[in-house]
Amino acid sequence: MGNLLPLIIQLISGALGGNAAGSLMKNLSLGTLGNSIAGILGGGLGGQLLGLLGMSTGNGGMDIGSIIGSIASGGVGGGVLMAIIGVIRNAMKKA
Repeated sequence: MGNLLPLIIQLISGALGGNAAGSLMKNLSLGTLGNSIAGILGGGLGGQLLGLLGMSTGNGGMDIGSIIGSIASGGVGGGVLMAIIGVIRNAMKKA
């Protein structure tokens, strides 16, 4: 469970980040379900990307630094991926 905790936190914060970004950028919003799904994917990918770049979000422990790192990477990753998908969706509508 120790190795899964940061991932679970990233997924949850990704969903929250996707919905927060959707509420801030109404023109890019995918709806609550779409924002949540994009956020979950972005949260997981954001955490993994940071790990590949050597900026790990922690060692899987329960220290406050790893928890904050997981929340930050998940939330930002979720918001960014939701915005990217929203831009692509809007571009496809116009075409």
